[in-house]
Formats: sequence, C-alpha cells, structure tokens
Amino acid sequence: ARTDRARHVAPSTRGYLQDSLSAPSFTMGKVIMVTGGTGLVGSAIREVIEAENNADEKWVYLSSKDGDLTDPADTAKIFDKYQPTHVIHLAAQVGGLFANMKHKVQFWRNNVAMNDNIFQECHKRGVEKLVSCLSTCIFPDKTTFPIDETMIHNGPPHFSNEGYAYAKRMVDVQNRMYKSQYGCNFTAVIPTNIFGKHDNFHLEDSHVIPGLIHRGTNCLKEGKDFEIWGSGTPLRQFIYSVDLAKLMIWTLRSYEEADPIILSVGEEDEISISDVAYAVAKAIGMPKEQVKFDTSKADGQFKKTANNAKLRKYLPDFKFTPFEEAMETTVKWFMENYDVPGAVRGAVPKA
Repeated sequence: ARTDRARHVAPSTRGYLQDSLSAPSFTMGKVIMVTGGTGLVGSAIREVIEAENNADEKWVYLSSKDGDLTDPADTAKIFDKYQPTHVIHLAAQVGGLFANMKHKVQFWRNNVAMNDNIFQECHKRGVEKLVSCLSTCIFPDKTTFPIDETMIHNGPPHFSNEGYAYAKRMVDVQNRMYKSQYGCNFTAVIPTNIFGKHDNFHLEDSHVIPGLIHRGTNCLKEGKDFEIWGSGTPLRQFIYSVDLAKLMIWTLRSYEEADPIILSVGEEDEISISDVAYAVAKAIGMPKEQVKFDTSKADGQFKKTANNAKLRKYLPDFKFTPFEEAMETTVKWFMENYDVPGAVRGAVPKA
C-alpha cells in the first residue's frame, strides 16, 4: 500500500521534503499524532509522509473512532495510548452555511472544547510542537485586501459562521498565551481554499471544487448542461491538499513563530469560478460549451485575496502544483473511487 501511495508523489517532492523541510531540532524517535487524520488534509499528509519513508518518525492518524476530542477524559486516553511528541491538530466540527447559521452555539462549544483539550494535554505532557489548522473565515467580514496574518482580530467575522470563526480565532490567542506563560511551542496555519482527494463531495454540503466535480460528473452522465450559479467572475485562491500537506510538515519541523502563517498560492494565482468550472469540465471530459452560467443567481463575495508574503519569506522557492494538474488528479481519484463503498464522502454509489 505504501508503494501505491508513494508513486503519486514525484521524486522531486521526496527530495524537497528530505532536504528542505527537515530541521536539526527534529531528532530521532518522534511520534507525530494527527487529529482528523482521515480527512482531506490528514490523508494528504499520510500520502506525503509515506512517500518520504522516514524510519525515525512514527505517524499516527486519528479518526473519530479513536475517541471524542470534546471530552477531556477521552482526549487524555488518546494521549496516554499514543504518547505523541508532536501534534498536528486538524479535527474540527465543520458544516455548510445552513448548519453554521442554525447551530452557532454548538459550533462554538464543540470546537472550543476540542481545542482546549488538545492544548491542555499538549502542555501537561510536554509535547514539543503543536500545529493547528485555521481558516480564512476567521478574518473580519469588513476588511481590506489582501488580508495578512496581522489582520485576524481587526473586526468581527461574518455573522453567518461566527460560532465556528470565533472558536478558530481563539486558537491564535491560545498559542500566544501558552507560549507567554509556559513557553510552549504552539502555532497555527491559515490555508486558503483546499481541494484534493478525500474531500467531501456531497452535492449540497461541500465546498466549491468538490461540489462542482460531483455535479459536473452527474451532468456529463445525464447529458445535461453543467449549470453554474452566478456569472463566474468571483476570484479565489485554491491550494492543492498535497501542497498544503508539504507546507504543514515544514511548519511542524521548521517554523518557530507562535504567530500564524498563511499557506496559500500567491495573489497572482487567483482563479475565477468560471475558470474553475472549465477546468472541471476539461478533467471530466465535458465539452466547454456544455458549461452554462445562471447570471440570475448572486455571485457572492467577489474576492477574498490573501497575501502569502510571509510564507515566501521562508520558502521563496516552493513550487505549487499547477491548478489543472491538481484538478485532473482529484477528478481521476473521484471517478475511480465513486462506486467503492465508503471511499468518497458524499458519493451515492449504485445499489
């Protein structure tokens, strides 16, 4: 199984990880525990790490079956079992717009509880490094662009997901407090829009790219037009999950600031929703003419541009996977695994 995963990561990737993402302080005998380890980003981290094949590190990928991270006793048992020296914290309660608006208290309480338990166990047990994953939704609703790491607390987030957004913001506050009071080496990353294999492809409760892939595939099978809501002009920055995985591994090994870091392609790599739709169509084998835009529907926010200057200061030569290449890989995985029971979240396999 390791060989199958490894072949999807280019030799240049393996060399980059071994030569550039290692740090002298990252010594032998490390146990790295990844919460939310079976999701989009956790699966990508596993793919990259298994290609690297470093015998000096033991990686543990948690799923919800391992226990309830909102429960202090369950969290303590997990730490007792695996004795991690390092933690990448990806687990979170997430949901679509409707769920976020209807259940703000639950999104706040469950995420705060999860984060608090992870932080406290890492502190009590002397975990050497904790890297948490945030979201650009934590930034103020009313802001200037491009956004950067200094702007997180400049105003309230959008009211629609304030429970989730404020819970994630508090991770940044916790990182600084634990460093100030206890000297803990805790930090966080802020990725832009992530996509890739092992995403949630649910037709009604997914992010833009997996949703378009699923709908586009259905339209192709049914011979229907691929209808996109809005004009297609809004711009977004997308990061391929494998690229994010490499950067999170670098953060774990080499990034020493408590202040968060945005992990994203550059402003020059923003792409319009129309170009995303055309890339999906190309990857699934649909004629471009079959893509239609319903301009009677609202576009939403025109842009959410993030500045990756801080990342480029540290890693000026990091090469992101070309968007169309990443799209083709993601679509290929989706189509090959769609009818495999339990393989694709949001799939509706044939009975």
